[in-house]
Amino acid sequence: MKTKILVTGCAGFIGSHLCEKLLALNYEVIGIDNFDPFYGKAIKEQNLSEFINHTDFTFLELDLRDYDSLIKNLPKGIQLITHLAAKAGVRPSIENPRDYMQVNVAGTNNVLEAMLEKNIKKLFFASSSSIYGNQKEVPFKENKIDYQPISPYAFNKRSCELMNFTYHHLHQLDIINARFFTVYGPRQRPDLAIHKFVRLIDENKTIPMFGDGSTSRDYTYISDTISGVVSSIEYLIKNDDVFETFNLGNSTPIQLKELIHTISTAMQKDVQINQLPMQEGDVDITFADINKANDLVGYQPQIKLPEGIKNFIAWYNKKKVVQV
Repeated sequence: MKTKILVTGCAGFIGSHLCEKLLALNYEVIGIDNFDPFYGKAIKEQNLSEFINHTDFTFLELDLRDYDSLIKNLPKGIQLITHLAAKAGVRPSIENPRDYMQVNVAGTNNVLEAMLEKNIKKLFFASSSSIYGNQKEVPFKENKIDYQPISPYAFNKRSCELMNFTYHHLHQLDIINARFFTVYGPRQRPDLAIHKFVRLIDENKTIPMFGDGSTSRDYTYISDTISGVVSSIEYLIKNDDVFETFNLGNSTPIQLKELIHTISTAMQKDVQINQLPMQEGDVDITFADINKANDLVGYQPQIKLPEGIKNFIAWYNKKKVVQV
């Protein structure tokens, strides 16, 4: 009998890639998404179209805030939940923190309560590098951190990590919290930097650069992140009494001005920059120490930025042609 896995946020960027990979690995997948209007439903429907007709995939359109609907519609036999669904974005969370609390924190609590109700023992939780805030010591080590989240999104994710430990302690749930670091690649959300920069450069428009370009991000290609998630899932399936928190990054921070140069070089186009002040909630650097993830689940990223950017641009150009 195939292992049955529930994926929340299955129509999103990371969720859709994960569903495809799990199906290719012969898992049975139940996907949940509520088509949050943060960006267009049509984009998410296109993501789903890659696998929605697979014989081992079942799609449920529902909102994790609706606990009764969640309990009513979850099928029997789910062995593990991969919880990716969340209201995304650091800057929007500052403008509307209450919605973020309801979706991210209350929604995660509903997932945990549903696990108890349905006797599901294992959870992979997608956390974020945002929880580190502006750490003085780099790279970011999971066991050496002075938690100072500087946005509602960041404290949402940290709150969920703590809540997960409580449920592990009280109810013996096996849980991995994995902190994602600036994931990019085909299907990336249109509001995120790489997607936005490629589109603006392609349209010969000026791109915004917040700050002097020295801020750095640990850009992690989607296939590397998915590899880490799948390895974590396999670890959870094989082991009991698990509670672990680790980073899934690339461990190679790239400055914003270098990112822009890499994109413009790959596109063979000049770039016009509009330099703007730093935005509230932004951190100076993200930099993952990935030793723990490597030790526990064999995580080792493979894709360097120039290759990842080339792959993204190829996807963008193909998508543009199809839309035309």
